[in-house]
Amino acid sequence: MRILVTGAGGFVGSHLVPRLVESGHDVSSPDREMDVTQLAVCRDWLARLAPEAIIHLAAQSSVAASVAQPEIAYRVTYYGARCLLEAAALETPGVRVLLVGSGDVYGPAPPGSPAFTEDAPLAPRSPYATAKAAADRLGALYAERGLDVVRPRPFNHTGPGQSDAFVAASFARQIAEMEAGQRASEMRVGNLDAVREFLDVRDVVSAYVALLDPKVPAAAYNVAKGTPVSVRQVLDQLIATAKTQPEISVDPERMRPTDISIGNAERLRSATDWQPRYSLEETVSALLEDWRRRVSAS
Repeated sequence: MRILVTGAGGFVGSHLVPRLVESGHDVSSPDREMDVTQLAVCRDWLARLAPEAIIHLAAQSSVAASVAQPEIAYRVTYYGARCLLEAAALETPGVRVLLVGSGDVYGPAPPGSPAFTEDAPLAPRSPYATAKAAADRLGALYAERGLDVVRPRPFNHTGPGQSDAFVAASFARQIAEMEAGQRASEMRVGNLDAVREFLDVRDVVSAYVALLDPKVPAAAYNVAKGTPVSVRQVLDQLIATAKTQPEISVDPERMRPTDISIGNAERLRSATDWQPRYSLEETVSALLEDWRRRVSAS
């Protein structure tokens, strides 16, 4: 297929584009050359490339950054999705659009809550999640109008290449710097009892590739293991893999309420036979090895 990937220079894109190329697809990833917040620019790219599929990754990806600069989250994540969807409807109406959202659109749940299904109400709690939820609903509206829009909702994922703005990667970087003698052996943490998904980015990419199949109905699809993992478990696994034993201290300024966010991906599995392959141990090991390489090269 001829596939356009927006946001290809980001964390997920760095895994997705090589996977698509290896699978024989013709991939275009203009990234910074394509301002998705400009309708005319989007129309021009789509008219020239005539893609058969679009995977829309371009977004502001950090919750913390969205709180600091919500206008960027809304402009890039929501308005960027609007421009791309409208351009697709006008220039390539037969294209399959993977409008990548987030499991954060459901908001957090109290401890012990069941996994979210796609029918759960959207209850975003941050500018990031609000922008993703608005884009998701807009994608559903375009689907009702006849555009082939698939809305994957990936839950928390990590792996090689992730920024240390995210918790697992932050832990991994600190440990790698401790091993290299670049940091004291104290690690300051927040609430380790919060429960999340910790999917491997490579499994998430596999889900997106599976959703390109035109036989898969246009709908929302959770991308999730459904396995509750506490932040503490991730840290313990990293420490078990580390060549040093950091001293853990709780920073009150990092504390957040204990909550849970896990997803039910039965709809995705039924439609595509997708199954996650990587264990938490494999994911954490690959993440730490990646940060060791990055620290040694700095």
